[in-house]
Amino acid sequence: MKIIGIDLSGPANAKDTVMTVFSIEKGRLIFEETITNASDSMILTAIVRIAKNDEAVIGLDAPLSYQDGGGDRPQDKSIRQFIKGFGLVGGSIMPPTLTKMVYLSLRGIGLTRTMMMHHLLGKVRIVEVHPGAAIGTRIGPENLYHARNYKKEEAQPSRNVIFNWLQTVGLQGLPQEISGTSHQIDSCAAALAAWHWADPDKQPAWLWSETSPEHPFEFCC
Repeated sequence: MKIIGIDLSGPANAKDTVMTVFSIEKGRLIFEETITNASDSMILTAIVRIAKNDEAVIGLDAPLSYQDGGGDRPQDKSIRQFIKGFGLVGGSIMPPTLTKMVYLSLRGIGLTRTMMMHHLLGKVRIVEVHPGAAIGTRIGPENLYHARNYKKEEAQPSRNVIFNWLQTVGLQGLPQEISGTSHQIDSCAAALAAWHWADPDKQPAWLWSETSPEHPFEFCC
């Protein structure tokens, strides 16, 4: 089985989209490849290639649905409250229809529905994830500063801390360049959350399991 983490950006900003692929071996995630500057076409081509030979679980960092009438979905409210208990900033969870989020939501919804139209969901499972929450709820209070600041442009030391930490929680073989941007870090954290969601011997830090035709995917961190 492959575990794939995707840190998605808006459709006009593919340069900040990163897809990282791992295989599961002996209770660890083994790094296989990273695709940077990933367009929808590149993502779909890679997933089709992988699905020909393996089952795959995809952790996708983007809203995969929106609330009728706008504003928060129930799952947005729930995870926001959850991460505040770990000292994380609740403002990192934004409504899918917020102006600065709407293009990301559009791309996430469009990409997953295209996968459905390609009948990929027989061999591919998708879960919405929040990488920052996946890091911040696991890394411990001694590293909270780094979990809160690694996305800042000047925060290479914090990204180095998180890069090293990821290897202690089962992600093996990561190339050093993964620490270069928050998008690469987030793609790995998306895979971590998806792994804990899919593996029956593990569990996510937080899970919204209620699905419906309007909200077809579970959400975890």
